[in-house]
Amino acid sequence: MYESILVATDGSEAAREAIAHAVELARQFDARLYGIAVLESRTEYDNAIVDPAEARRRQREQANSVLETLEETATEAGVTVKTDVRTGVPYEEILAYASEQDVDAIVMGARGRSSFRRALLGSTADRVVRSTTRPVMLIDEPA
Repeated sequence: MYESILVATDGSEAAREAIAHAVELARQFDARLYGIAVLESRTEYDNAIVDPAEARRRQREQANSVLETLEETATEAGVTVKTDVRTGVPYEEILAYASEQDVDAIVMGARGRSSFRRALLGSTADRVVRSTTRPVMLIDEPA
């Protein structure tokens, strides 16, 4: 059914759950697994409190850490995974990577790290679902 699966992660609780689901799907279907974390490029810092270079460095560290966790989880399950960190508009980068790798399905958290946690569906997840013909599995954080 699935020969390749992409899991998109931002380190949120829902994204951690999405990793577990994606790894299990890849194991069950003996599918190639890809992982992506996207550093948001639209964030602008307009005050002297936050150093943009330091904020970007921390974002990259967090993205690398999350993808390392994905790699460890996949390895423990006997699944090979290829990961990438991109910079840009998250939904655009997720869809571009899915197209580049020609994945059969996308797995991601229903809500990410956004401050708008009360939204029913995260804006990135919403845009991915509305902008692709690939199956998208949205995973919510545990109750």
